[in-house]
Amino acid sequence: MDATFFFDPACPWTWRTSRWLVAVAEARGLDIEWRAFSLAILNEGRIAPEYADAMTASGRALRLVEALRAEGRHDDAGRFYTELGTRTHDAGNPISDKIVAAAVEAAGLAEAAPALDDERWDRAVHESHALSYASAGPDIGSPVLMVPGAERGIHGPIVTEVPGTDDALTIWDSLLPLLRLTTFHEVKRGRR
Repeated sequence: MDATFFFDPACPWTWRTSRWLVAVAEARGLDIEWRAFSLAILNEGRIAPEYADAMTASGRALRLVEALRAEGRHDDAGRFYTELGTRTHDAGNPISDKIVAAAVEAAGLAEAAPALDDERWDRAVHESHALSYASAGPDIGSPVLMVPGAERGIHGPIVTEVPGTDDALTIWDSLLPLLRLTTFHEVKRGRR
């Protein structure tokens, strides 16, 4: 894999970053490994009641992502996330069990749908989350990006909107050497 992208499908910032990475992958012929990062795990015991249903739906989706990853079905996981993000973030809807089911169907993954409700995949979700957090943490959230040859991953990059292909490639080409420098730590702007 040329990049590993750890994500929580409930996060709109993560969605924009994923679309940036997909544009880069298409332009450069990169392979993306899609992995679970769980905001529910990160915020365990601190989830407001109004977000509980979204966190449950997101957790179910992450089970499927890890089940697909275990079979080496990275493109299927990416297609599922695209269908999910289109129905949530692009359409302005919170993630829900109904939307997760529609995304599974649209991605042509009905045979893999049992993983959504298979609690045995929770361990893989926890392990993926722990890997990403150990790589880029502490004090991070979704997404986390890891690339070969880099000692650590990073939280982000966070983009306010999905850049066009030229800008997407500029971000990638600037970020890649920084990621591989052990002395590089952080670049950040405050959100407006």
